[in-house]
Amino acid sequence: MKQILNFINGEFVSTAKQFEKRTPLDNSIIGMVHEAGKPEVDAAVQAAHDALKGPWGKMTVVERTDILNKVADEITRRFDEFLEAECADTGKPKSLASHIDIPRGAANFKIFADVIKNAPTEFFEMATPDGKGALNYAIRRPVGVVGVVCPWNLPLLLMTWKVGPALACGNTVVVKPSEETPSTATLLGEVMNACGVPKGVYNVVHGFGPNSAGEFLTTNQGVNAITFTGETRTGEIINKAAAHGSRPVSLEMGGKNPGIVFADCDMDVAIEATIRSCFANCGQVCLGTERVYVERPIFDEFVARMKAGAEKLKLGMPSDPATNMGPLVSQEHRDKVLSYYKKAVDEGATVVTGGGIPAMPGELANGAWVEPTIWIGLDDNATVVREEIFGPCTTIMPFDSEDEVIARANNTTYGLAASVFTQNINRAHRVAAQMEVGLVWVNSWFLRDLRTPFGGAKQSGIGREGGVHSLEFYTELKNVCIKL
Repeated sequence: MKQILNFINGEFVSTAKQFEKRTPLDNSIIGMVHEAGKPEVDAAVQAAHDALKGPWGKMTVVERTDILNKVADEITRRFDEFLEAECADTGKPKSLASHIDIPRGAANFKIFADVIKNAPTEFFEMATPDGKGALNYAIRRPVGVVGVVCPWNLPLLLMTWKVGPALACGNTVVVKPSEETPSTATLLGEVMNACGVPKGVYNVVHGFGPNSAGEFLTTNQGVNAITFTGETRTGEIINKAAAHGSRPVSLEMGGKNPGIVFADCDMDVAIEATIRSCFANCGQVCLGTERVYVERPIFDEFVARMKAGAEKLKLGMPSDPATNMGPLVSQEHRDKVLSYYKKAVDEGATVVTGGGIPAMPGELANGAWVEPTIWIGLDDNATVVREEIFGPCTTIMPFDSEDEVIARANNTTYGLAASVFTQNINRAHRVAAQMEVGLVWVNSWFLRDLRTPFGGAKQSGIGREGGVHSLEFYTELKNVCIKL
């Protein structure tokens, strides 16, 4: 049986308390995860502090970034190992993980190594009463020990999206991966050791939230900052924990993202992008589209083409090149998604396609599979239109005017992302500017330049990461004033 250990101060650490890791493909046990208690979390935080005072804290930016580039290269060298671990934990197709998860996981180290080497700071000349003047300049210093709490939908990608800039800026980290997807965070510990990352710079503690590793990490006053990706409810709990000690937080939380499709769109482009945004990674993408507003003249055609696209999706083993949709991450999450499938019908939805559990062969019948699902016939007050589901499903609704659809799309407590499809460039700019979200795609979806700001509005998050914007969270600017 595979043993998934904690990684503390450069060593793999076992614990007496363990829990099962089951694959969502067929619900079989694929490993035992060693749960970190308070002593292990405290030890990881202390190791991180010791590393700040040790060789890591004394390295130059060039020395640090050289090591991070080696980490990226080692992930790439061990690509197949990371791919196997990620697909075993999540059940996602290898065709998806090999294209996005693992390459982006490696790229995050290289991108932020480049960013920190080229990031300028401020310099001002200042007049003084004696006429001799003064000079002011800013220097960046790491914020300290960063607690990194990661989600299960894109485990390696979203973890390194935070660890990469944190380490590039000279911080040390304690990572708490999701209990559903512990493997790649642990495997990265081997890479860190192989690349000469000093002990204590990168630590991993496994466990759950309340009364487990998550709570022990976020309430530990030795943690100087906390960065989190996950559902809004958990983010609110972490925000409250961070308030004790007035520690900074970066929160990327839930979404109920709208897609707006105007009648003058390129239909092929709109269909291709919307099918991906609704069903990629089995709908388990924070940026996914769960509400689609379609201008009435093309509504019927759009629904028909979405139905055809959804029904072409092939559910199956990650290793099958033809597979383009896997299971949900767990039986528990499937129960949640299926409860929304039922609720949609109870509230009057017409099921265009899907709505249940697919018939899977052999042992796969025990997995966390659901059908890709499309609903019509609901209004904006329906539960599945208001609440985040995080499954392969969407509601398609007609609209009649630009002002109407903007108001309806913004009528939500969330504000993460939106997509707009139109060939009218004036409308594209006009609508994008009015969307109450952190990110708007026009005639595309999930097209990401890692130098650009990423984050949400409203209950979708606090702060921005990406490019120089990550430096604002992972460093503190210190002003130095020199009197001449």
